[in-house]
Amino acid sequence: METNHEMLAKSALIGFAVGDALGVPGEFMRPEELAEDPITGMRGGGAHGQEPGTWSDDTSMTLCQMVSLSLNGVDYEDLMRRFCEWLWEAKYTARGEVFDVGGTVRSALFNYSRGKAALDCGEDGEHSCGNGSLMRILPAALYLYFRGHGTLSRRSMRTIHDLSRVTHAHPRCLMACGIYCAVVWEVLGGADLKSAVRQGVQKALDCYAEQPGFEGACKDYASLSSIDTWPDSEVSGRGYVVTTLQAVLWGLATTDSYVDCVLKLANLGHDADTTAAIAGGVAGLYYGMDAIPLQWREELAMEPELEKLAGIFAQMVTKKRVKGD
Repeated sequence: METNHEMLAKSALIGFAVGDALGVPGEFMRPEELAEDPITGMRGGGAHGQEPGTWSDDTSMTLCQMVSLSLNGVDYEDLMRRFCEWLWEAKYTARGEVFDVGGTVRSALFNYSRGKAALDCGEDGEHSCGNGSLMRILPAALYLYFRGHGTLSRRSMRTIHDLSRVTHAHPRCLMACGIYCAVVWEVLGGADLKSAVRQGVQKALDCYAEQPGFEGACKDYASLSSIDTWPDSEVSGRGYVVTTLQAVLWGLATTDSYVDCVLKLANLGHDADTTAAIAGGVAGLYYGMDAIPLQWREELAMEPELEKLAGIFAQMVTKKRVKGD
């Protein structure tokens, strides 16, 4: 019989991948364009010319992290090797093709291929604050929760930050991952979604206020405490990590179903696949698999394989011992 952890992992991953695939054809489009022809379900085309149901680098890198955690626990070198297999060998892809990769991620993987240690590969400059680590941090939130570490303790923060650091080392990126995980843990703890956003954000802001080196990032994220009241005009679907986290939490806090959440974010355009994916993971976790339209799941590339990987992940990380844990 399927365990609760398996059901949670499956609904989170499928929710994530469906959001990703919905957003792929809207990537790089302006919200004004999408308002004239909104995304209402799986469709093809767009800047990448992909078939309906095709997910992008967001899900690929999330799968790399999920498989790595399943087999080796927290192992940064193993994780980077899997990222390299994705980028250069097209493993963990929807249809055997890598069609989208961020510049900061590419730079980090080149650093790794030249012999740098995994934790030294990520960039920490002002122009390296994209959403490329936030988009793949969901498995870490689940892993830590399943292993009994689902709070922002010194140990869990170090793990989250280092998993980000291999590609994105700026404090804004580290903190974004921490805030997102805090919201995920509130959902897993049984809070309703709007409360989970509010409580997770506040707990994270309080925690980071006491951490040296995060003073600037705390200012960037302070406005998240009122994200559920933001008007549409204040939200952007662009790839800057701060605006991405704002959009994700706004989408979660201002909708009442999985469908409404992911479509609202996919139609923001710009980095639509990433925004809808990150929110879709939490929405899938909260609303459950049955809330994700069956037609969308049937159109999703490799859906049975994704469910299987998520189930294996939950089984492996809930064992008493995990290599590298």
